[in-house]
Amino acid sequence: MSYHFRWKVALVTGGNRGIGRETAIGLAKRGCCLLINYGYEEEKETAEQTVYDIARLGVEVSSFQADVSKKVEVEEMVAFMVRQFHRIDILVNNAGIHKDALIHQMKEEDWDQVVSINLKGSFNCIQSVSSQMMKQIYGKIVNISSVAYMGNRGTANYSASKAGVIGLTRTTALELAKYNICVNSIAPGMIESPMFRSIPDRLSQKIMARIPLGRLGDPQDVVNGVLFLVSDESNYITGQTLIIDGGLTVGYI
Repeated sequence: MSYHFRWKVALVTGGNRGIGRETAIGLAKRGCCLLINYGYEEEKETAEQTVYDIARLGVEVSSFQADVSKKVEVEEMVAFMVRQFHRIDILVNNAGIHKDALIHQMKEEDWDQVVSINLKGSFNCIQSVSSQMMKQIYGKIVNISSVAYMGNRGTANYSASKAGVIGLTRTTALELAKYNICVNSIAPGMIESPMFRSIPDRLSQKIMARIPLGRLGDPQDVVNGVLFLVSDESNYITGQTLIIDGGLTVGYI
């Protein structure tokens, strides 16, 4: 299926690398204008490269540095976006981090930072864009969760944040439905990415052995899910979580 997003405008958080970058490029290839969010000064180079690559596709694109866990910075980013593009049609809450440790060894600051970026960051962005989407009587929001929301050893902070994202998705979908705003989430499984490559070999091999399809997911597998959920083909879907995991969690839910 070929999706078209000409005249649409999207904000992709963490859009300078990984799944966020691939999502932004996928939207741009189909005519969408974009604002690429990145969180820290040291990520500026990758953000600029992403903007350059997208601009070559012939769509309008800008980048904006904002720590999504800080409400003021998110509000400044959204205000900039409205000034530049005059509307916001799509929000992809992709920005996220992980700092793994067993529960009795987890540092308080690691709990706070993961929950702040992964969960509070999604809330901040939804809250900030929703007023513009409500004026438009249109919007598509996709929050990137993870199959880790079901629980996973050594990821109490990450799992809790991603479970929270799903609860946030469902509640926000109920509140915004009357404004024709659809809110859904995607829960990826094991996707080929820097995050997966950081897992020790012994553990990654065990995980691979549990995937029925016998392979890691490609970032494009997640992008395909995002494209569907922000397209008009999903206009009657809201409050749902699309699991993209090669069958890893079959039988778990």
